[in-house]
Amino acid sequence: MSTTTVETSAPVTEQPPAAAPRKKTRRRGETSFAGALASHGVLTVASLIALFPIGWLVYLSLGPDKDDYLHPGGIWAKMTFDNYTFVLEHTQFFDWLKSSLIVTLGTTIIGVLIAATTGYAVSRMRFPGYKKFMWVLLVTQMFPVAVLMVPMYQILSDLKLIDNYFGLVLVYCTTVIPYSAWLLKGYFDTIPFEIDEAGRVDGLTPFGTFFRLILPLAKPGLAVAAFYNFLTAFSEVAFASTFMLSDDKYTLAVGLQSFVSEHDAQRNLMAATAVLIAIPAAAFFYLVQKNLVTGLTAGGTKG
Repeated sequence: MSTTTVETSAPVTEQPPAAAPRKKTRRRGETSFAGALASHGVLTVASLIALFPIGWLVYLSLGPDKDDYLHPGGIWAKMTFDNYTFVLEHTQFFDWLKSSLIVTLGTTIIGVLIAATTGYAVSRMRFPGYKKFMWVLLVTQMFPVAVLMVPMYQILSDLKLIDNYFGLVLVYCTTVIPYSAWLLKGYFDTIPFEIDEAGRVDGLTPFGTFFRLILPLAKPGLAVAAFYNFLTAFSEVAFASTFMLSDDKYTLAVGLQSFVSEHDAQRNLMAATAVLIAIPAAAFFYLVQKNLVTGLTAGGTKG
């Protein structure tokens, strides 16, 4: 007996069609090459526009003649540092620098301290009229310098603080404290109130809570207030030229005016002095710049 075998072929499986290549999509927040190129180009142009006045001032300060600003093309062939040498050796630049540092640092320290305590009190305490108090501070900023000059001079004269560093510091504090208080009040509002409660549970007094817990957390806001106070006092001219009478007590901003008289203007020396004046401001900015961005943005998140 014979047997027959039937061979069955293996089932044929159909291959799925090849998937079409997926189109690459940009993630959210990712910019195209053209967009990135355009944004970098705009930022580069903006940076050059911002740096041009500084570079031009430095360039003019290297011209040896006071009329070189009229024909700046000729400065390149005769650049010299003689203007800086003259300012440092034959003027009262270091007396002006000393006066500026005394006034600006005094204004910064006293102004930030008073503004911080004011902003913290309004942020945390609900005393009668606390809202109106902040608006009163804001109103004080509406008066022009010309209106304030005469009464302030009379007050300082009665207190015998004319031609006195402390008197000028007090005048500057009246200018910087209202804005700094508003700024720091907004920053303190972003700090959770539970931190104050934790300090009281640990036995801290209100001042202890403020100095040991709140101020370390408020460093960015304090940095912004300090930078504003420093620049305001460092660059102010009207009050300093009115209340400081001695040549050796002039601030840098007032001393800079000594190079311009009714019949003469030593613009080369003025340019060199302006470059030297910018160095302390740039150094102070470098010290606080790490906290500036955080401090400028945090205070606006909660009113």
